[in-house]
Order: sequence, then C-alpha cells, then structure tokens
Amino acid sequence: MYDGKVVLCGANSYEEKYYLNPDFEQLPDDVKNELKIMCVLYVHDVGGILTLVFEEDGELCFEVSTEEFDPMFDEIGSQLKIKQLQREKQDLLQALQLYYKVFFLGEEINSEE
Repeated sequence: MYDGKVVLCGANSYEEKYYLNPDFEQLPDDVKNELKIMCVLYVHDVGGILTLVFEEDGELCFEVSTEEFDPMFDEIGSQLKIKQLQREKQDLLQALQLYYKVFFLGEEINSEE
C-alpha cells in the first residue's frame, strides 16, 4: 500500500506547529493526544523539528532536523530526549509499529510472538 518512508507526525519549534498525517486520523484520540504531547514537548525542550517516520520495513524512527546554524538547538539534549522517549513510550511505539505493519503494509502477525 505504501512505498518508502511514511510520516506519522511531527512538531516544528520554529513555526510552533504540530502535524498528524491524515492517514492516521483513525487512531484513538488518546494515542493522537499522546503523540502530540510527546512531539510538542520534545521541540519545546530541545528545539528543531521532530518527525516520527515509518521506514519501509515498518520501523518507527525519530528524525530530527534544524535550521542552519541554530544556536538554540541542543544536539546532546536531543539525543538524550529521544532515548528517554523510546524508553518511556516503548509500549506506545511498539503498538504503533504493529498497527502500521498490519493495516498499512498488510502483514499478518503471528499471535504466538
């Protein structure tokens, strides 16, 4: 159904905006709110632009970018914050990966796994 990377959501500290891909609008409101809070707090804390992207294999990745020569962006803080989010939101992130693999990539999941 999808080829290449697919953006789930993102937040931009420069424009103070949050984006959720309309293809994921059917996610439960609690999940959408959790994603919004996670992304907005990230860019508030470290700056830059955070995008959650599904890779071709269904893996959910954090992609970070900044405007050139942004003195306010905290690169070390960014890496630490992503590790913290991956640890604290592990269940949510794994559930989103499973959801994407089943409903977007059409994979069948073995219930014994």
